[in-house]
Amino acid sequence: QVQLVESGGGSVQAGGSLRLSCAASGYTYSRYCMAWFRQAAGKEREGVASIYTSGYNPSYSNSVKGRFTISLDSAKATVYLQMNSLKPEDTAVYTCAANRGGNWYGALSEQSYPFWGQGTQVTVS
Repeated sequence: QVQLVESGGGSVQAGGSLRLSCAASGYTYSRYCMAWFRQAAGKEREGVASIYTSGYNPSYSNSVKGRFTISLDSAKATVYLQMNSLKPEDTAVYTCAANRGGNWYGALSEQSYPFWGQGTQVTVS
């Protein structure tokens, strides 16, 4: 069974940076996609960024493009989300998700991802 554990959330002032990490275990599939989603209070979950484990084809939502960078360390089975120029509207619970070749609805669609972490809070003031 796939397990995803996020870390790196916290509180930061507007304009600051944070880096989130998501460590995957129980995952032996060689080709899959991992993504970060976020959900602000009272809003729907939003796909923020995704990346294939090959390291290719990163995708970003328009709301974070140019400010956030997703990357992957295959040796550590860890995906990162570097968040720069943070804004108060980036405040949300950020959750890591993984797909291993099942049904596919798009890189930033939550329906594509059967495996989810527990989430980590990011607060920008």
